[in-house]
Formats: sequence, C-alpha cells, structure tokens
Amino acid sequence: MHRLFEHLRPFIRGVVRRAGWVLFAAVLLTVAGGMLARNLTIDSDLANLIPEDRPTVQALNELKETVGGESDVAVAITSPSFESNKAFAEALIPRALDMQGPDGQPYLTRVEYKRDVEYLKDNALYFASDAELTQVETYLDDQIEQAKLEANPFYFDLDEEEGDNDASGRELEAMYDDLVGKRYPISPDSTTMVLRFYPGGTNTDIAFIDQLYSDLRELVDEVEPASYNAGMEVTLGGRLYRRLVEVNTIWNDVSGSFGTGILAVILLVVGYFFYKANAARAGRGRFRPRVMLQEFLRTPIMGLVIGIPLLMSLAWTGGVAYVLFERLTLMTSTLGLVLFGLGIDFGIHFYGRYAEERAEGHGITDAVETTFLSTGQAIAIGAFTTASALFVLTPADFKGFSEFGAIAGTGVLFALVAMTVVMPALLAILERSNLLDLRRNAAMATSGTGGASGETNGSDRDRRFPAARPIVLASGLAVVAALMLIPKVGFQYDFGALEPEYTQYEERNEVIDRVSAADTSSGPSKRNPAYIVADSPEDVPAIVEAVREKARRDTTSPTILSVESLQERFPLADSARQAKLNRIAQIRDRLENNKYLRNQEGEAIDKLRRAAQTTTAIELEQLPDFLRKQFTTKSGEIGTFVMIYPSVGLSDGRKSIAFLEDVGTVRTDDGEVYHAASTSLVAADMLRIMRSEAPWMVLGTFLIVALLMYANFRAVRWAALALVPLVVGILWMLLLMEIFGLMLNFYNMIVLPAVLGIGNDAGVHLVHRYREEGRGSIFQVLRSTGEHVTIGSLTTMMGFGGLLLSFHPGLNSIGSLAVVGIGTTLLSAILFLPSLLQWMEDRVGGVHEGDGESGADDYQGNGSVETGPSAVEAPQYDDQS
Repeated sequence: MHRLFEHLRPFIRGVVRRAGWVLFAAVLLTVAGGMLARNLTIDSDLANLIPEDRPTVQALNELKETVGGESDVAVAITSPSFESNKAFAEALIPRALDMQGPDGQPYLTRVEYKRDVEYLKDNALYFASDAELTQVETYLDDQIEQAKLEANPFYFDLDEEEGDNDASGRELEAMYDDLVGKRYPISPDSTTMVLRFYPGGTNTDIAFIDQLYSDLRELVDEVEPASYNAGMEVTLGGRLYRRLVEVNTIWNDVSGSFGTGILAVILLVVGYFFYKANAARAGRGRFRPRVMLQEFLRTPIMGLVIGIPLLMSLAWTGGVAYVLFERLTLMTSTLGLVLFGLGIDFGIHFYGRYAEERAEGHGITDAVETTFLSTGQAIAIGAFTTASALFVLTPADFKGFSEFGAIAGTGVLFALVAMTVVMPALLAILERSNLLDLRRNAAMATSGTGGASGETNGSDRDRRFPAARPIVLASGLAVVAALMLIPKVGFQYDFGALEPEYTQYEERNEVIDRVSAADTSSGPSKRNPAYIVADSPEDVPAIVEAVREKARRDTTSPTILSVESLQERFPLADSARQAKLNRIAQIRDRLENNKYLRNQEGEAIDKLRRAAQTTTAIELEQLPDFLRKQFTTKSGEIGTFVMIYPSVGLSDGRKSIAFLEDVGTVRTDDGEVYHAASTSLVAADMLRIMRSEAPWMVLGTFLIVALLMYANFRAVRWAALALVPLVVGILWMLLLMEIFGLMLNFYNMIVLPAVLGIGNDAGVHLVHRYREEGRGSIFQVLRSTGEHVTIGSLTTMMGFGGLLLSFHPGLNSIGSLAVVGIGTTLLSAILFLPSLLQWMEDRVGGVHEGDGESGADDYQGNGSVETGPSAVEAPQYDDQS
C-alpha cells in the first residue's frame, strides 16, 4: 500500500492543479450515473432472490408461461340493492373488457362474474373427485346405519349432542357448496358484489398498473354508480392493486428514511467539526461569540465539501447497480442510506487532516499531498477491507447476499475515490475562490485515523485507563454468557411477522373480503396450491398417484392435504368416464332403491338425488367456462397440470420447507421427474439456500478481514489485537439479541457479514495508533483517534439507523441489528480494547515488549511524511499561503 501511494504522488498533485477538470469529469459521471439510477425499480418479489437455474424457479417460470398470472383487478360494488349492483356490473363489464392500454392492447381479457349453478346442480357428482365421491358414499353409509338404529324399537339416543352423522353432513354440505358455489359473487347479505378482471398476462410494470387503475376509475365514474343507486360505492382493489401499493409505499418509505438519515448524518458531522473548530480557536470549554458565529457561518461549506463528493459516489453506485441488475431488491434498496453513513466516515478523516495541514501553514497542494499519503492510506486500507469483506458475498446463490455485497462493495470503493480524489479538487477550488479559508484555523485537536498531526493534551501521556481489570473481567463474563446463549438466538420463520401492513390496500381489501370470506364460510378452504405441469394430459394420472403415494408414506409430519387434476373431475379417457358413470349409478341406485334412503327427506338428500342424475358422459364443449379455466393453459390445452394443496400453513417457513421437501420433486413409477411450482415453494427454497449459505458467508467474511489485518500489520499479535474488538463486539451483539428478544430473519442476515466488514474499522485504527505511540499512550490514543472512530461509527450507525423509521418490519430489523452490531463493536473498541491493553501493560509490560518493528512506515520523497503524530514537516508555501 505504501509503494502504491508513493507512485500516486504525481497523480494527487495533478488533481489539485487541474481541480476544475477533475470536478467537471466527476459531474459528468454523476449525471450519467444519475440518469441510469433513475431507471432502477424495487422488486419486492422474494422469488427473484434465488438463481433462475433452481428447479423451483424454473418450475414457476414454466407455470407462468403455461398458465399465466392470476393477479386480478377486483371491483367491489356495494349498495343496499342486489339488483342495482347487478345492473351496474352488467353495464361495466363489456366496457372494461374493451379498455385499451398505452400499447393499444386490451388491459383485461376475462372476468369472473356469473356461474351456471343449475347445470352444476344437475351434474355435481360428475365433477366430483374420487375422494369427494368416497365422502358421499360414506355419508350414505352413515345415513343407512342411523336409519337401521332408529328402526330398532329398543334403540334410544343417549347422546343429545351432535354426533358423527351430523359432522359428516356438514362436511358433505361444505363439499357440495364448494363444487356448486353461488351464481353471483356476493356477500352473505347480498349488498356487496365483487367482479374479478384478469390481465392478459403477468405485468410487473408499475407505471402500466397505475395507468390501468387510473383508467378503470375514470370508466367507473363515467358509468355513474349513483344513477343505479344513490348509496352505491365502487371500490377498486385486487392483487394487482396490492402490487402497486406495495412498490409505491416502499419507494416512499426508502426515500423518506434516506432523506431523514442523510440530514441527521450531515448535522452530526457538521456539528462535530463546528465543535472542534470552536474548541481549537476559543479553547476547550470557553465561549467566544465571535468565534462561534464565524464557525457557524462556515458550517454549510463544510457540509458541501463532504456531502457533494459522497452524493456523487452514490450516483455512480446507482448507475452501476442499474447496469448490473436493473432493479433493487428490498435488501439493496436500503444501501443509499447505509453507504452515505459509511462513506462520510472517509470524508471526516480526510477533511479533518487536511484542515490541520492548512492550519499549520502548508499550501493547498502540499496539504492535500500530505493528507493523501497519510490519512488517505489509512482510509484506503479501511475501504479495501470493508469492500473485500462485502465482495465475499457475491458468489452466494441467495441474491439478498450476492447483490448486497456487489453493490455495497462497489459503493465503498466509489466513496473512497470520491473522498480522496474529488474532495481534494473541490477543496482546492473553494480555497482558491476564497469561499473556504482554512489557514486561519488553529490546529484542531483531532487525529487522523492514519495518525494525523494535531494538538493533544500532554497530560494524557502515561495516564492510565481507569478500572481496566474490572472491565476486562466483566467483558469476559459477557463473552462467556454470549457463547452459552448463541444456540438460543432465534430465527424468525414466520413470513407474516415480516410482512408490513399496507393500510391503503387493507382498507379496500376489507370490502372485497366480504365476498371472499363468504366463499369459504361453509368449511375449511383449500389455499396456496402447488402446481406440477405435465408434458401431456396422459401423464397426469401417474403424477397424481406418485404424489398420493408420498402422502400415504408420510405419517409422521404430513403436509399434503389433497391432490386434484382435471382428469378426476372431468375424465377424458373413455374407460375413466365409464368408471365414473358406474360409480354415480351405484349412488343413484342406493338413493332410489335402498329402503332406508328412498323415502328419506331433507335438503342434503334432495341435493344428492339431483346431483346423481348424470347418465351419459359430458363432452369437453359442455364444460362450464368457470370450471374449465382452472385447468386450461394459455394456449388452450386442457388438463396438463396437477394441483397439490398443503395441509399446513405456508406462512411458517419451517412448514413451507417441509412442504417443499414433500412435493418439490416428484418421481413417477416410470422414472419421469417433475418439479412442483408456486411462489410459496420458491420462498421456502430461498430460506433453505440462505440457511445453508449464511454460516459460510459469515466465516468467509471473517477470514478475509483477518487476512487483511495480518497483511496490514504484518504481525500476528497486532492483527489479533485489531480483531479483538470485532469478535467481542459480535458476541455482545448476540448476547443483547437474546436478552431483548431480537431475532435473525432472511432480511437482517445480511447484517452479520456487513458488520464484520464494517465493525473492524474502529479496532484497526486504535491499534494502529497505539502501535505508533507506544506504551503508556492508551488514554492519549482514545482522546485523539478514539474521537474520530467514534464519530465515524456513529455516522455509520445513523446510516443504518434511518431504517428504524421504516414501516417495513424486515427493513426495520436490518436497521435494528446493524445499530446494535456496530454499536457493540464500537463499545468494545473504546472500552474493552483499552482496558485489555492497560491490563497487558500492567501485567506483562505491554504488547510492545519484544516488538522490534517500527510503529509506522516512513514516506520518502518530496519531504518526509510519517503517519505518526509528528507527521508535519516545516511549512511549505506552494500556491497559496
């Protein structure tokens, strides 16, 4: 690193001489990056966080291509009159289907509105599955057995409560209602009707969706609901609307957090330099209004000097992110604020050291060169360490890791370039134009991370760090407690707990759910099916049998509720048709001829008699559209896929993974392999990948940090000391997580490698400075370098802390864990590390004993510049005194 920076001496002097051109080039790159970054979108689909070559993703893509998307546009019509709702719906439907989008194509291709329930009532058993026919036969057996008992003169019912016969009757009623359904999609009180329109395919273009709902709202207003009923209200919603609200809300959330976080970070940094400058000119603890006013007027310039280069680096990063990925995930959408808080740390160190050099009387070029060669090198080491640790994540299959690492690592390197190249050019321009004059400042009592010069209190030398032994012992106990509690740190598997509430969507969905809830009120509903797409309809029976065989074998933790295919509900082969007709004939014969059933009356029996009247096979053309579409591909092919319903709630990640393991891969008796598809299965696969990769990513990050520390210090004991605050801080973080109930989840897992890459910074700089200063300098190091690393860590914490304002539980958890993690590594660096060093000095003479290595490298060339505290040569006036 030393040789590299020596070779860069001419470069940095050229930057100062041609500062205008450097700034002009930076602006051009910023404009280009900003224009690219404007095209970035946020992809909230968790299915896109795993590679496309995964079987679950390939199966889902095949399903989308075969069946199409089922994201609906729901229109809820509410009024006291069912007839008014019906009349409005019939006026709206044809005009809605005629609406055209900006591309000239129809927005919507079909609608769910009315079902031919009379046809279904006449042929309900023909459309029943084998399991449902068995349910009917069981019900009839129960009815016959009950009739036999009641025919016995000595029988009397001891149980007055509802028995098994009543339960089977309710199950039959629920099955029948599920098969037949309602003629119109209405609520139980008939005051709400919901139309469901479907686009021609899946569409993720938010602008397109927004325009669709805008045009649909205009159409609703044109049809004039009030003309049908004075109390009529029309609510637009559906899954497509949820997508629109989700993306817009997250964008607003990220933008708001970004703005608030940046303002807080800038105010902290400007306030810090204001305090340091005032303390240097007026003296610590002294109040001089004139000095304070002068420094206050200069604070906006300080903010611009640090803020402009950093914002440029963010624009460059955004441009690269668009070129690489074209969109942001929920994880990477937070990186703007994080990189601002992280990158501003470089600016604090560079600006602070440059201000000291100018205050010592050095000219602009020499001050920049000195700062670049000393503090710039320390900044570069920290940036390369952090970026390398982040780039370790890029090979991960889980894109939450890989894309976060790629964008964050690139952003750190861009921040380094901005602060060590663009900032010097900007400083040179501002000083030459007299907008900034740092010559008047007395030397501030700051110390660059690479060992800046500056005024330090001589009394701090040889001053002991207080209570070193108790702090070491207490810290050690905390570490032991953390090691014992690590296995108890929980992982949040509940997807629902990480899902935010979109109030705008939920309010509309409450109206639409009046009908959705009514559809499932008669019994337990089948939800979240997984699909298997077969090569041909003839392959379907073998797939169904393979899945059922899996379900039969799994008796300890079953996850399969039922399996359905069109071939069962609507047999296509002649033999299957005849078998079903024979079975219906047996049921019909029992209803008509069995002496215990033929005279029995009741709503359930009457429905079964009507449902069992089918005597001839129903042709495909006779199949009702609403039933046929469930099994029809986009190309019009019927009966080529199987639906598998789970018996467990898939919002629990563990149950979701278990369902994936049961149905993810299906092998038929003839050796054919099929993969099930659904968004829930992809989410389960994502969790499975993340769980397997996370430990290796954390280990890899730690190893790269450790290797870079060794390469930096070239001594095992110094590298180990620099790593102590990081290791202890991480363990303290895990201890606090257990104490306060914080849990890991698939969002905040990215924080662990990030904290390893970022949290080592404080320890590195403190150990570097302590190594230079030598024995007895602990308190002095804390007063100088410790102050800077504290501010640097605080700005990074504030960058992540902006996410604490997020409404999204997942993003909020990233902020919470990062603030705790960076906070504990900082606390370990400024509390445990000094205590440990003091204890070692008291006990064994200090870590310097036997260290024959020089504390710092000497830079030879145009004036010697050390990284130690005496790193200033006699004043040289080059271009501005």
